[in-house]
Amino acid sequence: MLTPGERQELLRLARRSVEAAARRSRSPAPAPEAASLCRAGGAFVTLHRAGQLRGCIGTFETSEPLYRTVAEMAHSAAVGDPRFAPVTPAEVPELDVEISVLSPLVRAERPEEVEVGRHGVYIIDGNYRGVLLPQVAVEHGWDRETFLDQTCRKAGLPPGAWRRGGTIYVFEAEVFGESDTG
Repeated sequence: MLTPGERQELLRLARRSVEAAARRSRSPAPAPEAASLCRAGGAFVTLHRAGQLRGCIGTFETSEPLYRTVAEMAHSAAVGDPRFAPVTPAEVPELDVEISVLSPLVRAERPEEVEVGRHGVYIIDGNYRGVLLPQVAVEHGWDRETFLDQTCRKAGLPPGAWRRGGTIYVFEAEVFGESDTG
């Protein structure tokens, strides 16, 4: 678990990376003092504008320190998410940044191991891969099967592919954002 100060430091870093990306430049990520931000770690950075998804990019495994991973994912979420046009400088003040610091992936031997509200899901089936963060199922009010089906859809697979041989991985995330009030 990160302290409130460490969370704020990562959010400031992500915000600077988004601002730089919108200007088509890079913002240096100076090493923080907190050792927890210097350990290797996976993360996703999600951008929202007026409550709507505006970009989301992440990685599970990296040898990079967490603070660098967050900076890079924020940059990529702003200008590298293929679902959206690159963020413009005019949009930046309207964006809300959310960070999901990830636990390592664990293979689920049975679909019943997936706990909605606790786990994110990563499904692999051949060359198809899809991931949904833990908060997505909660935001949409999905049950376990719907969550798994939607992760398959995200991977480009038909719903139910998880029943026919797809490999299911679960992970947990420490999720926090600029819109948090506590």
